[in-house]
Amino acid sequence: MEPFRPFFELNRIQNEINRLFEQISEVEPGNVSSGGWTPNVDVYEAGNDLVVKFELPGVNPSSVKLSVNGNSLILAGDKPRLEAHTGAKFHCLERGFGTFRRVVRLSVPINTHKANTEYQDGLLRVTFPKVPNRRGEEVVIPVQESA
Repeated sequence: MEPFRPFFELNRIQNEINRLFEQISEVEPGNVSSGGWTPNVDVYEAGNDLVVKFELPGVNPSSVKLSVNGNSLILAGDKPRLEAHTGAKFHCLERGFGTFRRVVRLSVPINTHKANTEYQDGLLRVTFPKVPNRRGEEVVIPVQESA
């Protein structure tokens, strides 16, 4: 039996609350979040890459649209309800379905034209090569004396 880990559970609850607030903050003109289902996401740096992983169980990759707009990675698609439950009496219904839209803010400068995707076992992995951040760095401009 696994030991009780209260801080792990609190962290999980905090992540769920953060996701809810993220969905609320996405509701603005032209960026309406659907209320159906929201896939989980991990974002991390690995070497010279920025990696974004989306959990998409039961989603056909052909129904997924992935795009970048500014510093936002936008994932949208549809997760169908597979089983017909005619006359069923549910005791628990936690698996989400329906249309989804997830916006992930990219805080690292990346090359969007060289993105690579892999979809396997319900996990979509998007890899972007990082580029040097030229903003915020000091740039020396030589001063020329006029004649």
